[in-house]
Amino acid sequence: MNKETFFKKQLIHWHQTKNKRQLPWKEEKDVYKIWLSEIILQQTRAGQGEKYYKSFIENYPTVNDLASASLDEVYKLWEGLGYYNRCRNLHESARTIVLELDGKFPDSYEAILKLKGIGPYTAAAISSFGFNLPHAVVDGNVYRVLSRFFGIDLKVDSNEGKKVFQQLAQKCLDELQPAQYNQAIMDFGATVCKPDNPLCKECPFKKKCIAFQTNMVSFLPVKKKKIKQKHRWFLFILMSYRGKIAVQKRRSKDIWANLYEFPNVEFTSEKEWNHAVNNIQELRHPVLKKSGLKKAKLFSYSAKQQLSHQTIHAKVVFVKLNSISDKNAQNFLWKTNRQTSELSFPKIIRDLLAENELKLFMSINKTVV
Repeated sequence: MNKETFFKKQLIHWHQTKNKRQLPWKEEKDVYKIWLSEIILQQTRAGQGEKYYKSFIENYPTVNDLASASLDEVYKLWEGLGYYNRCRNLHESARTIVLELDGKFPDSYEAILKLKGIGPYTAAAISSFGFNLPHAVVDGNVYRVLSRFFGIDLKVDSNEGKKVFQQLAQKCLDELQPAQYNQAIMDFGATVCKPDNPLCKECPFKKKCIAFQTNMVSFLPVKKKKIKQKHRWFLFILMSYRGKIAVQKRRSKDIWANLYEFPNVEFTSEKEWNHAVNNIQELRHPVLKKSGLKKAKLFSYSAKQQLSHQTIHAKVVFVKLNSISDKNAQNFLWKTNRQTSELSFPKIIRDLLAENELKLFMSINKTVV
């Protein structure tokens, strides 16, 4: 028995006898729900994604329901999950399935891959779980398990590494039960062969795992040098006029595209950001400069959001206007407290809204509903 066959058989045996991991989408046969779970789980931990999955199933039980919803409605349900391009692609693909494919989900790997927002991993997952097609999934869990068991020190995020691991994953795949195998290797990586503190002593592969036998577990898998974190600094302007709040839809093509936000200024350095915060009257923002100001107050706390490749820092200024004669102010959407709560905002703004002083501000502005 070669090593790939041994690995395959041991993994399936572990899955059938030891795997106790419970997730709401496991053993699911509805391809729409499988697809939905896979999109949510892109760059999201299973524990975090579970409540969103359940919420989507409750609000949009079929692909037709999802396609019929507006993008703003779908964004609101997605709020807080991040990486909103996933949500936009999900909605666009739902409409493609309904309008161009008569509501039938594509049933081949190649056709699934053509849907917006779906790459090789997601196509392999959907085709195996939904149609029992023999396509091996390769994600972070799979890289980790295979690199340790087979002792492969190629960089998993290099072109060469991706090719080698994809070929190895396909070679190990149990083609008679690809759905079981794919679920097994992902669960094994998540619960036993973990990134930190793996359960090597109870691992069924420990006698043949090269990483375990050579004390290389903590060194595998190998990745390229980490991408340098980018920092962004925002000052949000929370404007109030007659019980309403100014909001705008973000048009720039970045992580918050098409979400709602407060008027803001982004700075290129922490030094410029701090200077603006400490010298608010000097801030060259059209509304602050031209509109009739009744009160301008800086809330002294900051909000911070850590993303995979960037860190967002934010502070907020509360401005009460006497008038909105300035054209810039007239171009904003003016919303009541209730209306604002129905819009989809980036997490950093929801964090700002959660602060006590902002809660007080929002309660003051309940006079117009």
